[in-house]
Amino acid sequence: MRLTATLILLMAWCCAGYRVLVVFPLPGGKSHNILGEGVVRHLLAAGHDVTYITGVPSKLSAPKLRQVDVSANQRIFKPEDYCDIDKILSQGKEIVVDQYTARLQLTVTNYTATHEHVQRLMLDPKEEFDLVVIEWLFNEFLVGLSTVFNCPFIWLSSLEPHGLVLSLIDEWTDPSYVPDVHSKALPPFTFAQRIRELWSIIRHKYIRWQLMSEEQVLFERAFGPAVAMRGRQLPLLEDVKYNASMILGNSHVVIGQSTKLPPSYVPIAGYHIHQDKALPENLQKIMDDAKDGVVYFSMGSLLQSTRMPETLKQGLLAMFGGLRQTVIWKLEETPENLPKNVHIESFAPQQSILAHPNCILFITHGGLLSTNEALHFAVPILGVPAFADQFQNVNRAVQKGIASQVPLSYDLPRELKVAIEEMIGNPKYREKVKELSFIYHDRRAPGAELVHWVEHVVRTRGAPHLRSPALLVPWYQKMYLDLLGLVFVLVLLSVFVVRRLLSKNIDVNDVNKKNR
Repeated sequence: MRLTATLILLMAWCCAGYRVLVVFPLPGGKSHNILGEGVVRHLLAAGHDVTYITGVPSKLSAPKLRQVDVSANQRIFKPEDYCDIDKILSQGKEIVVDQYTARLQLTVTNYTATHEHVQRLMLDPKEEFDLVVIEWLFNEFLVGLSTVFNCPFIWLSSLEPHGLVLSLIDEWTDPSYVPDVHSKALPPFTFAQRIRELWSIIRHKYIRWQLMSEEQVLFERAFGPAVAMRGRQLPLLEDVKYNASMILGNSHVVIGQSTKLPPSYVPIAGYHIHQDKALPENLQKIMDDAKDGVVYFSMGSLLQSTRMPETLKQGLLAMFGGLRQTVIWKLEETPENLPKNVHIESFAPQQSILAHPNCILFITHGGLLSTNEALHFAVPILGVPAFADQFQNVNRAVQKGIASQVPLSYDLPRELKVAIEEMIGNPKYREKVKELSFIYHDRRAPGAELVHWVEHVVRTRGAPHLRSPALLVPWYQKMYLDLLGLVFVLVLLSVFVVRRLLSKNIDVNDVNKKNR
């Protein structure tokens, strides 16, 4: 009887859901919200209790889901102020990781941590979690939540693996062949490109060093009281940010680059994709009736097409109207004089459109979610990158033979038309994307991978066996600068000894000559 009772209790413990805190605080960015919802959806399906701190409240509803709304972050960060097509065109304004953007991210994460809803959560002694999953976006500030609840944490990276994020669990990537996340260059690099990639590392480290003291002060204010209330002392941010159990990355080698990765980095690109979403009835009919195929055009959720100059919008409409294909344009407003073959959707169900067999081309800004979805559904890409990692994503897709690229400019309508006609008329793009899509799918389901590793980290109490020893080795030892210094000292010492011996030998010879 005791054995039976023990087995029943053990089975109940194994089947019980874990309490997971999921943190995606960026406001306004629907793409980041899609990634956050993907994590939440898979964990709920696996039976876990999820508390979701989000800057974009989800429509998901479940008994085991609790949302902590920090959408007030929009007061300090409005994506449209930084991701503006008109500014990019007229001013050459492009988002780069500099001191300003790094400080902006710190402001957003600090505002999240000090938000009354989050503070209420942290200061409640009854609140406990088995794990925290935090979106990494050029800032590690929210790792303080793991310290408050005294539990392991996992980073979730929305980008391809790169030095900034891999250095948190192992070490920086080699800049001689791995580009910076915002670089437009692809390996093999020229000499000048290798210099620029090395400089980007130095620049990133300098920017982070400049903010370090301010960041620590804010860290103590945001998390110190909650940690003290629980009878512990708050560690330094610079120490605790390297304690991640692992990184789950929205990446896949077939659309990215084969790079040395530690076991604590697991790629799960495509985990956010729904296979079961049906098209709305009107769109279903439009796509079913498109005998010459459908061209889908979207610049993503941050780059709103309504902020295009009017002349550019009208030029695109005229160009699309001259195509034989049906065009679905994700545009936040419906313009006048709309061509018969052009259909406007203020919020297009992108995955369902790409999944339709009549979708033959995807014109995209090149965000990583869009490129992953295009590969998932085997649709060739015509990229119009605007900022951040979009250039690298599109460049890689072009290099792999599944895409073509057109620059974002006032001449976009003419250049797009040439590229559209070439891509639709050339079967090589369709054949190549089918080949790579097969490779992309030939793996364990990314959602199952996500759940497995989340549960593995909890079951193994933080997965310390995955921790890289590289985190314990100082940078100068990794570069063998201590050995170089020792060799230098030995060489100097040898030169000094030889010179002294030679000097003494000369003195002895002089004495002998005098004695003669």
